Amino acid sequence: MSTDAMRRTQRGAGTAHAVTIEEVAAAAGVSRSTVSRVVNGSTAVSPEALESVTRAINELNYVPNRAARSLASQKTHAIALIVPEDTTRFFGDPFFAAIVSGINSRLSRSDYVLNLFIASDDPGDKTTSYVRSGAVDGAIVVSHHTSDTFIDRIASVVPVVYGGRPVRERERDYYVDVDNVRGAYDATVYLIESGRRRIATITGPRDMPAGVDRLQGYRDALAAWDLDEIAVEDGNFTADGGADAMRRVLATGAQPDAVFVASDLMARGVLTVLTAEGLRVPDDVAIIGFDDSPVATSVTPQLTTMRQPSFAQGERMATVLLDLLAGRHPRHVTILETELVIRESV
Repeated sequence: MSTDAMRRTQRGAGTAHAVTIEEVAAAAGVSRSTVSRVVNGSTAVSPEALESVTRAINELNYVPNRAARSLASQKTHAIALIVPEDTTRFFGDPFFAAIVSGINSRLSRSDYVLNLFIASDDPGDKTTSYVRSGAVDGAIVVSHHTSDTFIDRIASVVPVVYGGRPVRERERDYYVDVDNVRGAYDATVYLIESGRRRIATITGPRDMPAGVDRLQGYRDALAAWDLDEIAVEDGNFTADGGADAMRRVLATGAQPDAVFVASDLMARGVLTVLTAEGLRVPDDVAIIGFDDSPVATSVTPQLTTMRQPSFAQGERMATVLLDLLAGRHPRHVTILETELVIRESV
């Protein structure tokens, strides 16, 4: 390192001085443009220059100016994660924590940062305006409903990857989902094979593909075994919703001997109601959930459930979007498999 560069480094160490790209170039003995190419990941740099610049960056503790890089590349290096739910649902459902962890894990190995938008308190206007202003390069949308038409306005200006099958699926859409129909089918068949014949279900919202698909899997299993539906109630993918739905099932006098519940969170509510009614799980009523979230092992008895790989789903969504932003051509549809996890509630 040159004497002048050392002086600048020492001066910067004693003050709030921000190291500039020119100082890195001087320390490395190369041009400013060479430093810029290294910082932006260009391969048009000699091994010797790359080594010198990397060493200077580390010694000077240089932090690239993201705003300047954005102007040069016409990219913000920011991604929006849009969740059209209220804050109570977002922070209360372990599914979202796993999804966000997976997305963040993948983005941490890239040059992109994540911006979170919980878009339930307005009809998407603020979120749409922000995205359409050019503040992000792409978006990931999780937990969308039929009413979330503002997503179409976002998808018209930036690449979008959906977590779950889009409400209005089109050939150009990119999404990563789990096999909800097969997972629900296998869960219901497991109840049947355990000897249960009067099987009710607590569904997710019918305006969400996951709610629709898990109901379809339940119905397919009953049809395959020539069994009738005992009761079908919507639990809104929440614990309170699951409890209310179970009360409605019991109020009909249906007397199920098993319940397929389309999420572990709803299953916790179902278990609370059954226990309060003096019904034993699994002796009187068996319960099987969906997710294999931490909720499944926090209740008594612990839940038999269908595991969906939420962390892997988040990682894969981020990977697909990064591929699109890099000009690559990922698969439009990725379907991940579910897995039965047997515990005490069946």
